[in-house]
Amino acid sequence: MAKITLDELKPDMKAKQEKLLEKFEKESKTRTFDHFLLAQAVYWIAIGIALYHFITSFIGYPATHLHRSLHVAMILFMTFFIYPVSRKSSRKTLPWYDIVFALLSVAVAVYVWVDYINFINRMGSPNTMDVIMGTLLIVLVLEASRRISGWPLVILSLLFLLYGLFGRNLPGIFMHRGYDWKALVNHIFINTEGIYGTSVDVAASYIFLFIMFGTVMNKCGMGRFFNDLALAFAGSSKGGPAKVAVIASGLLGSINGSAVANVVTTGAFTIPLMKKTGYSKEFSGAVESSASVGGQLLPPIMGAAAFIMAEMLGVKYGTIVISAAIPALLYYLGILVQVQLRASKNNLQGIPKEELPKVRDVMRERGHLLLPIAFLLYMLLFSGATVIFSAFWAIVATIVVSMARKSTRMTYKQILDAFAEGTRAVVSVAVACAVVGIIIGVVSLTGFGLNMANAIIQLGHSNLMLTLLLTMVTCMILGMGLPSIPAYLITATMAAPALVKLGIPPLAAHMFVFYFAMFANITPPVALASFAAAGLSGGDPMKTGLQSVKLSLAGFIVPYMFIYNSALLLIDTTPLIAIRVTITAIVGVCMIGMATEGYFLTEMKWLLRLLSFAGALLLITANVWQDAIGLTFLVVVLLFQYHEKRVVQHTKTA
Repeated sequence: MAKITLDELKPDMKAKQEKLLEKFEKESKTRTFDHFLLAQAVYWIAIGIALYHFITSFIGYPATHLHRSLHVAMILFMTFFIYPVSRKSSRKTLPWYDIVFALLSVAVAVYVWVDYINFINRMGSPNTMDVIMGTLLIVLVLEASRRISGWPLVILSLLFLLYGLFGRNLPGIFMHRGYDWKALVNHIFINTEGIYGTSVDVAASYIFLFIMFGTVMNKCGMGRFFNDLALAFAGSSKGGPAKVAVIASGLLGSINGSAVANVVTTGAFTIPLMKKTGYSKEFSGAVESSASVGGQLLPPIMGAAAFIMAEMLGVKYGTIVISAAIPALLYYLGILVQVQLRASKNNLQGIPKEELPKVRDVMRERGHLLLPIAFLLYMLLFSGATVIFSAFWAIVATIVVSMARKSTRMTYKQILDAFAEGTRAVVSVAVACAVVGIIIGVVSLTGFGLNMANAIIQLGHSNLMLTLLLTMVTCMILGMGLPSIPAYLITATMAAPALVKLGIPPLAAHMFVFYFAMFANITPPVALASFAAAGLSGGDPMKTGLQSVKLSLAGFIVPYMFIYNSALLLIDTTPLIAIRVTITAIVGVCMIGMATEGYFLTEMKWLLRLLSFAGALLLITANVWQDAIGLTFLVVVLLFQYHEKRVVQHTKTA
């Protein structure tokens, strides 16, 4: 029999992928020009933008305002060239007004560069031209965001601008001293806490380089390698295709950072395999979407979130990676447990071994592609090099290592394509970061973040659990329909301070809000990753979303675990305590899977399911007595399950 590998997808599946990306990832709705010269111009401009970021990461960036203004100008220029003004607009031609928008975007950067010294000196006291150019930049950024991501982020930004102008008239804790438009523009445009602030800084450095790293890795066949390796390892086990989806999507998702793109890319291969094995349409889609979203929680790259979190918290990258590892693995363990139990309950077998690739063959053919990742980790954790410098050499290493075998070797054209695709892929995230800069600027100027934290604490009556629940809901609402990085930046600005004020370690607070900002992608009513997976599986979108929540239930509880038990993040703990809490957490996650699926050795009655879930919750904290009670519940459940299985077997034999 022919081996099952990620070979070229059928044309109809590729077309389906493109339609799903356009439907659920608005960032994919770009122009494809008929005019050869225009298409080539956009292609080479994209390569030029990538080369600027690539080369300056090695030789050093220009001064702060110069670099960030140029980055925003280039991103806006690309936006108005490749994104049409509306869905109904032609994607084959470039209208005159988009050329004007693109040139105006460049004009703002030219204004900053030409009058740089005086521009900086006027910080706090902008002149009329500063206000005009700042207003123009705000309008251009909002329009670019509307074209790429739709209205949600634009409306949120406009609400914050209105808050900055009229907040003096609000009652209670949200009232501030009030600012006129000139003061707002000064803070958002000239100051480094607005559009040219932290969010754009991370987009112009970490995000750009690691998206480029992802596109280069993709060009040399990393996606296929992850799929084939997962097939070789897990494909023949019970319910194998679902485990393949979990492993492959997790590995790929950590690098590419886009849940929807990961679903559509990996799911086109894994979802048909799961359905063929016997999993339902909704469950197949839910497995893929849950695993894809989890990739952004999985070190080492976490879709670039690890680097941004390190920047915001002022800690080393290695600290983030080490702290994020155990919770991420618990999340994936929760999915795998449910997949295994569902397969056992429904007697779903794996793929015959003769149809699967062998591990040694996969490693022989593409195993060298792991070297750039290992090199990146070495550079980040042990060399003392900066993240930017490490990313530069990781991209170089990927290109060099890909030359080792013909199957992965990139041609000169493929390298250029990877750089061009990297620029196009970063546009949507970079524009979102620029818009987030408007929000963060108003928040820092008005003190809204502190007020928001106080409001959450007051609503929670200073009760930690109630405050956590309110923070969770806030993060999931703010994260709806947003790319992962902007979603994290917004929630970290508005929601994380509430937890810090209650004494939660900053790293734990940021990790908590990051988790729930990511889960907005799989949680109805706006569950883009789940809906995209349903488009591939043919299942009901809402049922797929609800099934995704069920599969990710351990992930919804794990953040509470590390808030109450920071040893899971390896914060201020000893090795012995870390081992103990990790073991109890693993047991708790397994009990959640048993309760959710209603199966272990045999079908579980509702009372046992409730007992299992209660035991899992008791294992959340580091309290030894609660752990003992939780483990006692597990023993009771196992004894009843063993007895019930004996009864079932006896009945069958009788």
